[in-house]
Amino acid sequence: MSNQDEQPEKGLRKELPAEVPAEVPAEVPASAPEPEEAAEQRPQQALTGRQRLVQGLWPPRVSRAQLIVAVLLFGLGFGLAVQVASNSDSDSALRGARQEDLVRILDELDDRTQRLEDEKQGLEKQRQELQSSSDQAAEARRQTAEKEKQLGILAGTVAAEGPGITMTIDDTKGTVQADMLLDAIQELRAAGAEAIEVNGVRVVAGTYLTDSGKSVSVDGNKINSPYRFKVIGKPQDLEPALNIPGGVVQTLEKEQATVTVDRSSKIVVDALRPAKQPDYARSSS
Repeated sequence: MSNQDEQPEKGLRKELPAEVPAEVPAEVPASAPEPEEAAEQRPQQALTGRQRLVQGLWPPRVSRAQLIVAVLLFGLGFGLAVQVASNSDSDSALRGARQEDLVRILDELDDRTQRLEDEKQGLEKQRQELQSSSDQAAEARRQTAEKEKQLGILAGTVAAEGPGITMTIDDTKGTVQADMLLDAIQELRAAGAEAIEVNGVRVVAGTYLTDSGKSVSVDGNKINSPYRFKVIGKPQDLEPALNIPGGVVQTLEKEQATVTVDRSSKIVVDALRPAKQPDYARSSS
């Protein structure tokens, strides 16, 4: 039986070739990387429109120039927002004013514009007179003397008279403080006041006000209620400036003070300040 088993094996071995060359297949990686060109040319049919949009937007690719433009646009937008907010505040303050108050404010602005235009024309006239005068030296001296008088009025060393107003503040409660009177002076100056006197004290550019108990001191001079302002300027500009909504008169009346403003064709401001020689400043001419 063993002989029979051995015979088929021998026959099988005869059928097979002695040597069978083994073919070794080349190694192929599981996922070979595709060239970039082939990847770009392959149609993206499997991606939806939303997926392609996400791939295009993320991750963001921001250049330095785009970043600078974004910062500038942000700053511009912030500035516009602040300006709109400030304009809204001013508009809301005027929105509650009465029609006659708005008309008065517009008239005051027109008067200020006209006053500046008159000053400009006056300066141009002086220049033309200097250029056309046969005796330019005499004309220059005349204008210098006139200018000296004007500066003396502003400095408080020369008495002045002219149209203006008289404002009287009666403070029986003692609630009026120095800053309120200073606000009145500033408002009068902005309205074109050329000379101001308060209870016999001349108000100049360097005037200061301080509280002194229940009264006020002007340049170290104690003054008491009633506070009497004598102001030279255009009455049509000075009085409306004091009566604007939320202005000087309303502020003082909230402190239970009584304010009266009277126009006059002649106001005399004769309180004088001594001419002070500057310690350090000298003429450069």
